[in-house]
Amino acid sequence: MKRRLFVALLLVSTSVGLSAAPWSQQDPQQVMATLTAKFEQGQYSKKGADSCLMCHKKNQKVMAIFDGVHGQANGNSPMAGLQCEACHGPQGKHNRGGKEPMLDFGANASASVAAQNSVCMGCHQDAERMSWHASTHNMEEVTCASCHSVHAAQDPVLNPVTQNDTCLACHTEQKMKSHQRSSHPIESGEMLCSDCHNPHGSMNDSALTEITVNDSCYNCHAEKRGPFLWEHQPVIDNCANCHDAHGSVNDDLLKVRAPLLCQQCHAGNVHSQRPYSDNGDSAFTAGGSCLNCHNQIHGSNHPQGQALQR
Repeated sequence: MKRRLFVALLLVSTSVGLSAAPWSQQDPQQVMATLTAKFEQGQYSKKGADSCLMCHKKNQKVMAIFDGVHGQANGNSPMAGLQCEACHGPQGKHNRGGKEPMLDFGANASASVAAQNSVCMGCHQDAERMSWHASTHNMEEVTCASCHSVHAAQDPVLNPVTQNDTCLACHTEQKMKSHQRSSHPIESGEMLCSDCHNPHGSMNDSALTEITVNDSCYNCHAEKRGPFLWEHQPVIDNCANCHDAHGSVNDDLLKVRAPLLCQQCHAGNVHSQRPYSDNGDSAFTAGGSCLNCHNQIHGSNHPQGQALQR
């Protein structure tokens, strides 16, 4: 009899423990089902943020919302509307012990990536984000909260001082290249990732802000734009044929040093395939190699510049 009573009490205590478990430890599908039902019912608090702050006002991260633009009670800010519930959803019965889930954000959130991003995209619908749904970040299920910090005085990814660090935290290959001997001034912060890329996606390759790779490069390297009387076809086609924009161990961001770079295209039985002299003293191996003679490699406007030598 005592043993049966002990087992019964154990079962009761176990069931109570399960029912009292915090919602962050619930099954994600159950959480999403509850959140969907709450949004459909629309049981928003009449007290707005005041109801939330009764429990969360001692949390510095929560209170930091009022230091940023999302916490301003004017314009189109969430605080001017449904306040905290504008992003986290209807309160429902959450204030009764905190067991009912709210829509949370971040890597450890119970809410799905699609649910999190749909909240942000509900307000941030503009031309800059028109390609978000087809972007690599969205396809890879990267949440907006992975890069952006709403509960902060200044969003790190929007701050020129910290933007590159935010991007390079994930793009480690590009971070490695930025430390190589020839690179754009990404490490020093003189150049931002967003100068060339739109993290929210674009209609072009590599989420470039411009139509083509060359147009992106010409924003800074206008002297290479042309048109030239004598043009170099690989240059017209794509700057990335020869250069690695994120960094290289070779001079001038070259993927391969000359003459090997030039010989990838110039493979005919001409002098470019015979770079080494018998005594090792060759114009093809000294200094700029092929560029010792063909120094106008991006194009020439000289009447006699057909060989890009002047």
